[in-house]
Amino acid sequence: MSTDQNQFPTTEDFAALLDESLGGSNSFEKKVITGTVISIETDFAIVDVGLKAEGRVPLREFGAPGSDTEVSVGDTVDVFLERIENAAGEAILSREKARREEAWVFLEKAYEAEERVDGVIFGRVKGGFTVDLSGAVAFLPGSQVDVRPIRDVAPLMNISTPFQILKMDRKRGNIVVSRRAILEETRAEQRNELLDNLAEGQTVEGVVKNITDYGAFVDLGGIDGLLHVTDMSWKRINHPSEILTIGETIKVQIVRINPETQRVSLGIKQMHEDPWAAVAAKYTIGSKFTGVVTNITDYGAFVELESGVEGLVHVSEMSWVKRNVHPGKIVATSQEVEVMVLEVDADKRRISLGLKHCMENPWEAFSVKYKEGTIIEGEVKNTTEFGLFIGLENDVDGMVHLSDLDWARPGEEVLAEYNKGDMVKAIVLDVDSDKERISLGIKQLTDDPFASAKSKRKGETVTCTVTAVNDKGIEVSVGDSGSTAFIRRNDLSRDRNEQRPDRFAVGDKLDAMVTAVDKSKRQLNLSIKALEISDEKAAVAQYGSSDSGASLGDILGAALEKKKATTDEDKPAKKAAAKKAPAKKAPAKKAAAKKADADVAEKKEKPAKKAAAKKAPAKKAPAKKATKAKKSDDK
Repeated sequence: MSTDQNQFPTTEDFAALLDESLGGSNSFEKKVITGTVISIETDFAIVDVGLKAEGRVPLREFGAPGSDTEVSVGDTVDVFLERIENAAGEAILSREKARREEAWVFLEKAYEAEERVDGVIFGRVKGGFTVDLSGAVAFLPGSQVDVRPIRDVAPLMNISTPFQILKMDRKRGNIVVSRRAILEETRAEQRNELLDNLAEGQTVEGVVKNITDYGAFVDLGGIDGLLHVTDMSWKRINHPSEILTIGETIKVQIVRINPETQRVSLGIKQMHEDPWAAVAAKYTIGSKFTGVVTNITDYGAFVELESGVEGLVHVSEMSWVKRNVHPGKIVATSQEVEVMVLEVDADKRRISLGLKHCMENPWEAFSVKYKEGTIIEGEVKNTTEFGLFIGLENDVDGMVHLSDLDWARPGEEVLAEYNKGDMVKAIVLDVDSDKERISLGIKQLTDDPFASAKSKRKGETVTCTVTAVNDKGIEVSVGDSGSTAFIRRNDLSRDRNEQRPDRFAVGDKLDAMVTAVDKSKRQLNLSIKALEISDEKAAVAQYGSSDSGASLGDILGAALEKKKATTDEDKPAKKAAAKKAPAKKAPAKKAAAKKADADVAEKKEKPAKKAAAKKAPAKKAPAKKATKAKKSDDK
């Protein structure tokens, strides 16, 4: 009985044996355990982990993302036990979670040691990419893919690449990695190694990686150097693409190395002789050379004299006559021109050239051909507030100033009569070839009407003809010269009653005295009044004096009688002379006669006045006056 009981264990015995065998199966859950692949179905692998049931694991979890499944029957694999048994009696296993747990342990150690880890970029997400780090999924930001932004990441997908872990958070399952940090570190190592082997002045080969407006970047085998556009050639280059292409292998010279920034400056022109070294000796001032126009700007044109040597022709040195014109209207790019060297500054690498100096100076040619006083004809090119510009031969212009338009009328008034395009004649007054000025005159084509008037002297008597009458006086022309003058109202006569312009008519001839000659204003001042006063003084001086007690009427009467007696015999001759010289001195003679008559009347009235004075004792005449009156009565 006892023997049978030992052969058939009880339920309690079986439970004890099971616990002993598993050691507490609940302790395996949520852990990584080892199992054996016992079979492979269509999409699953059956794994025996030593429990009462096997587990099914998807085949895709046995390979890294983007790679083929690598598993076969009999393989020993690590799996993650999520549950011992599900509703179907199978163990819930995961190869992916097992790999992830293993990876986290490894990655934490690598992160603490700042070591690199290998991973595979297998997907794209917003802002970057997903990376498989031996089962753990990490995030790779787009800015951390390469040292420079790259457009296409396809060549990097599904390829094992080293990464640097930037941040880890196991609770959140967050890992951030960088491929750029690895590249920069590798690049820095290569750069340092390469910089140790480079020296200024050394000639090396490189590949053109990129071209910009200011130069090109050349790969020297792990380090990039900048080849600036000014260091590409001794001659002018507008853009680096004129002589370089991307991917081209070129020889360059190390111009400068900055150990702090590790930047390398390269040059091509430094490998060739500097053409400016012999410029000062070759291009002397005043010498002429032939060059090609390479560039045109608003302020001039650049002319290449030889390879690497250019000079500037300023816009002011392009033409003798064309001013304020864009250089592009005078020369064209690639045009061959002859220029003269005006200035050389080898230190500043500047040569000033002149284009017009190789042509005939039209101003000098004009001064040789047309001397002062030559009459020329030209077209009115422009009218300005200060005169006329007249176009002459060889495209030179001459100017007629306002003051040289007319002798008598104001320049502004005469200027309004000229229009652009009119053909006019003028006389050459002055030519200044240095200042490029030609002075012309139009009024000089006729004689100066004031020329004869300028010779008149103050106090001289002139014969005039009335040309106009107005309230303020009369306008007259002097002699036959054509010069004009104005006699003011109060200068028309000594007698106030005769100072009336209306007693003169246009065409009347009269005599007047020159009171002033203003050459600057071209003005002649005349006065009839002054002439009358002068004639009166002359008569008094010749025929009597005021001290003799004789009146002007007596003096003039005696003078006239004497003159009449001496000239009776010459009356025919005088009549003929009077016809030829119809000048009027009548106002002066009339005034003198009137004065004489007044004196005679006054002499007749003096006795009556004397008697009246005696009857009126209110005022006593001074003794002196009485004596003078008595002398007058005795006479």
